[in-house]
Order: sequence, then C-alpha cells, then structure tokens
Amino acid sequence: MSFLFNQVLKRFVREGTLDIVMPDGTTRHYAGQRPGPSATIHIKTEKALSALVVNSGLAFGEGWMDGEIEAVDCSLEDVLRVLMLNMQNTGHIFNRFEGGVRFLSRRVRQFNGARRSQRNVAHHYDLNGTLYDLFLDKDRQYSCAYFQRDDMTLEEAQLAKKRHIAAKLKLDRPGLEVLDIGCGWGGLALTLAQEFGARVTGITLSQEQLQVARQRAKEAGLEQQVRFELLDYRKVKHQFDRIVSVGMFEHVGIGHYDRFFQNVSRCLKPDGIALLHSIGRMDGPGSTNPWINKYIFPGGYSPALSEVFPAVERSGLWVTDCEVLRLHYAKTIAIWRERFEANRDKICALYDERFCRMFEFYLVGAELSFRLQGHMNFQLQLTRAIDAVPLTRDYMFEAEQAMISRDS
Repeated sequence: MSFLFNQVLKRFVREGTLDIVMPDGTTRHYAGQRPGPSATIHIKTEKALSALVVNSGLAFGEGWMDGEIEAVDCSLEDVLRVLMLNMQNTGHIFNRFEGGVRFLSRRVRQFNGARRSQRNVAHHYDLNGTLYDLFLDKDRQYSCAYFQRDDMTLEEAQLAKKRHIAAKLKLDRPGLEVLDIGCGWGGLALTLAQEFGARVTGITLSQEQLQVARQRAKEAGLEQQVRFELLDYRKVKHQFDRIVSVGMFEHVGIGHYDRFFQNVSRCLKPDGIALLHSIGRMDGPGSTNPWINKYIFPGGYSPALSEVFPAVERSGLWVTDCEVLRLHYAKTIAIWRERFEANRDKICALYDERFCRMFEFYLVGAELSFRLQGHMNFQLQLTRAIDAVPLTRDYMFEAEQAMISRDS
C-alpha cells in the first residue's frame, strides 16, 4: 500500500510542496511543477494510509479527527490549502471512480423526505446550544454575513446581511405577512418584526432552534407578531406577502428543487416577493464531499446556479434579481474560526477533543472552499408577477441607505 500511495502522491501534487512522515518514520517529499504553499503531515498508522488510497475524501477527515493524521510544524489550514489547491487536478483512479459513483448516486444521498430531513437537521442543529454561542454572533446568525466595509465586526456584518435581505423583500409597509423557511434561532424573523413591522411565521425542523426562537420572541414581547413552528416547508398551506429562506436550501436536495419552488409559488401572494439565500458553486454541478456528508451535513448539497434556474423556470416564478456574494462567507467563517479557537477549552468541555478536531476541520475546509474552490453564496429575488417589484434596483439601495442613516 505504501508503494501505491507514493505513486498516487507523485501525480497528485502539482502545485506547492507536501512532505509526508510515513508510519515507519521515513519522510517523503512531493514537489509540484508550479510554486505554491507547503505543508508537512504525519500519517501515524498503516490503517490511515490504506484508507487514504481508497477514499481520501472521507479518510483524511476521519484520520484527522482520530489523531492518526497530524500537521507537523504547520497548521491544519496550511495542510488543507496544499491539498485543496491540488484537488483541482484530475486525481488518481480510486478518487475518480469514487467521485463518479458519488455524483451518479447523489439523488439517492439527497433524497430528503420529511422524516429524513428532520433527522438530518437534528444531526447538526440540535447540538448543545452553548456551542453556537461560543463562535457565532450574538444573534446566532449561522449563515454568510454581508461585509459592506472591510472593518466591520461580525455583529455589524450579520445585521447588514439581514437588512440587505429586507431591502430586497421590499418591506415598505407594516403588517406584511412573511414566511421564514428554515428560520434558525429566529434572529432574522425578529429583526423583520422589530425594524419593519412584519408579521412573521418562522418554520424549522430543529427542536433546539424552535425552543430558543420561541423563548426569544417571548423575551422581546413579540409573541403576537412572530410565531415559530416545527414544520416542513412542504406542509405550508397559507399564502404570504413575502417569503424568505436563508441557509436552508442547501438541505433541500437536488431531487426536491421542483417541489420547493412550486411550494414557494403556491404560498406567495400574486403580488408577493420571495428571497432565497443559499451557498452555491460556480464551477457547475458536483457532489458533496463524503466527510461533510457523513459528519456535518447529511443529505446536504450546495448547487450550481445551472441546477437551480431550471426548477425556478418550471415553477413559473420570475427571477427579478440575482446577486452572487463571493468572499463574504470566507470572511465570515474566518471570524467563526477565531472565536472557536478562543473558546476551544470550553467547547472541549462540552464535548471532547475528537469533536473539536472534527469541527475545526469543518470550519477550515469550509473557509478554503470559498477562497480556493469556487464556492459562493447567491441570492435570488423571485416573484409571481412581472411587475411585483420596481423596474430598477434603486429601491434596494435607497432602503439600505435609509437604515444606515437611521443608525447614525
């Protein structure tokens, strides 16, 4: 297996350098034809070495979690930067085969019916709530922030994100009924109610998020204006003036896109406006990394716009605006990583060292996927009627400027 591993790495490393300390203590040096970053790792066991040859996408993360793979005189970010830059290459035969199977079977992996969706959501979002308090902003916005200025704090950028979305929703009068699909811990719903007078229904499949969101509404005195329900998006029957969904579409599954947008169309009033905010990819259809699928977001997938637009078209909805946010999420996750590291001892006490290594691997890999591998966020504004929004986008900028002026 050591010989095969060596042959694979010779072909894999084409940019930068990678030194590997083998289980027997020997060191192998792999240098690409193009200059780039460098890193050193120690593969401690033959088991980890064999797994890397067969399915590196899953095995590297598992080996890191279990302490069978370690960074040597460098950081995890250094290691993943070298690996992820070189993943742009064709890879070796085992990875090409496994990747092909993963792509062909992705509809099965993403078959997120109501029961499976609830299990998938619970896997990540029903973790101990204290964990999220230790690395998110105070409002627990677990999605891409919006950095209008480079020097914004995370709290400022998350508020800017919510207001950016509100501007696109055109909340131009109080009392508008808003559906928040995948409402998280309720932060966006509460902001839309407090700042714009909206009447919001937030739906989630997470018991933990539901409990926190309802408590927050009670503490804010907004129980009559904002309500939260444990409800699948497919079960919503009421029509709303506005519909918003932030960071939930990644959990829908490619085989359910038609149903999702048909439900949005059905639940949106004839003159209504919807806003979808999701992670996407700029390099065309793909598949979810097997380690992410197993340990972080089961059934999750970040789509290419070419996979989303056909379903929108079939639903009869207008795409009245599309914006691509490129490095905003990389900046967001970088701050999450800093806060996670600052509170690592507390998080380890909540769970254990293996959990911390898992979560660090997830955060570092996620940030680099936006910096190196074409991940981005997109926001789609959708309407049923051709004239539901003004002819130009000026109203969005004017609304945001009014909010900024109000704060100053």
